[in-house]
Amino acid sequence: MGLLDSERLRLLLVEDDPGDAFLVEELLRESEPDVTITLARTLSEALKLLDVEVQCVLVDLALPDAQGLETLRQVLAKAPDTAVLVLTGLDDAHVGVAAVSAGAQDYLVKQEVDGALLTRAIRYAIERKRADETERQLVEARAVSRENARLERGLLPVPILTDASLRHHARYRPGRARALLGGDFYDTVETADGSVHVVIGDVSGHGADEASLGVRLRMAWRALVLAGLVGGPLLTTLDAVLRHERWSEEIFTTVCMLTISPDRRSAEVFRAGHPRPLLFTAGGVEAISDEPGGPALGLLPDGTWPSGRLELGDAWGLMLYTDGLIEGFVGDGNERLDMEGLLRLAQQAHGRGEDGSALLDGLIAEAERLNGGVLADDLALLLMSRGDVR
Repeated sequence: MGLLDSERLRLLLVEDDPGDAFLVEELLRESEPDVTITLARTLSEALKLLDVEVQCVLVDLALPDAQGLETLRQVLAKAPDTAVLVLTGLDDAHVGVAAVSAGAQDYLVKQEVDGALLTRAIRYAIERKRADETERQLVEARAVSRENARLERGLLPVPILTDASLRHHARYRPGRARALLGGDFYDTVETADGSVHVVIGDVSGHGADEASLGVRLRMAWRALVLAGLVGGPLLTTLDAVLRHERWSEEIFTTVCMLTISPDRRSAEVFRAGHPRPLLFTAGGVEAISDEPGGPALGLLPDGTWPSGRLELGDAWGLMLYTDGLIEGFVGDGNERLDMEGLLRLAQQAHGRGEDGSALLDGLIAEAERLNGGVLADDLALLLMSRGDVR
């Protein structure tokens, strides 16, 4: 939003010469009667007065406690988002040019300004600063976007899947603002015997360390599957990897893992403290049985993870997700979406005939609508399907 002509100006004037300070104040009040001017006679005094209310700083670079561009650098360091106009005398106008190169929005020669010119220069400086900040944010956003794409190519998994009868869709979104990765992870690997192994996991906590640990656990899981380790022994080994890699005994990871049989008509399910997957069939949508299950990885030294068998039939869809999808709020109260709410949303989407990417995108969008905004936690979704269940 630009600065309107009627918007009240709030300025900090840094000037030790009483005559020059009086002149600037009088010139401003002639053309800007409602201007608020705070006067500082030294740099140290000015730095104490700088706050978010100040829209522009008018600073003389020759002060009792600072000289030249060092004065400007300290002002810019203290208030990087505030417009700065440098005041110079006739004999040191060249200093103003150097000040602009160092980060000031403009410079004015004291003896050559009138009220209208001074007011216009201040307003232009404020607008220029805002435009510069907008451009900086845009450039930074583009850089983050490019880095996101690069990291997704390098760190998010490409499924090892050769069975053309299976469809694989996934969504991944870190919860931290401007984050590149979160602590959630997923992967899919088809092994030589025709089995398809699927995993989704959620590292406790939020931050770069958790994101790094999630990547390491995902890569360890893939390596173990390709080495022939599956089922309970795989989770036992992954639990050991977590214990060696984590930086605190309080860190744990929930995991849900599926092994889909070579004939694609059944699956073995392992859950380590993780939410239950949803099963899509022609008859509707249901959450798989709550049993069996085991503790999250990293919680118990001798944890065990029994499996459950899931009959799939000819056409089916299996959706795994992390709790970032279900921990958003519903409305203005403290009620959360939870798995029951997600199940209702999935049943409604299934009734509309949504499938694949449209299904996942629709569930995220609806969860965010109910939450009143973007979901705060990391989230990952993986949908593996076979045949038409609509």
